[in-house]
Amino acid sequence: MHHIQQKIDTNTCVIVSQLVSHFVKVNCINPTFIINHAEIMSPLAKSHRSEPGLSEPFNLFVNRRELCDAYTELNDHAAQREHFAEQLKDRQLGDDEAMVLDESFITALEYGLPPTGGLGTGIDRLTMWLTDSQNVKEVILFPAMRA
Repeated sequence: MHHIQQKIDTNTCVIVSQLVSHFVKVNCINPTFIINHAEIMSPLAKSHRSEPGLSEPFNLFVNRRELCDAYTELNDHAAQREHFAEQLKDRQLGDDEAMVLDESFITALEYGLPPTGGLGTGIDRLTMWLTDSQNVKEVILFPAMRA
């Protein structure tokens, strides 16, 4: 039953994500932060501190373009294994964007990977913004990553 509920949540999150892309992101002309994503959409992010089912990543949009994608990385190996296992189930059901079970990453977490985080504003997003590209895949130099 849990997997059925998880799948319903996944489908709902995908629909909400598409609606946000269609109706919200296109209106983010002034600097706008989109926060508190559904936990299932951010399998590498820590869970929200006070809202069950949410995580705390944020995206910065300016002039309808995503300039930053950031989050505090999940460093609990047991929770990360569960997230990867759910993603693997989705992948086996045909979701190409779902992650695989990364044993070496889980091992690093077990040995005590320190809290990590990052700011997803790299040369690719800056190039995307400067060239007025709609998608980061349009500016990636490595063809294998464009798929």
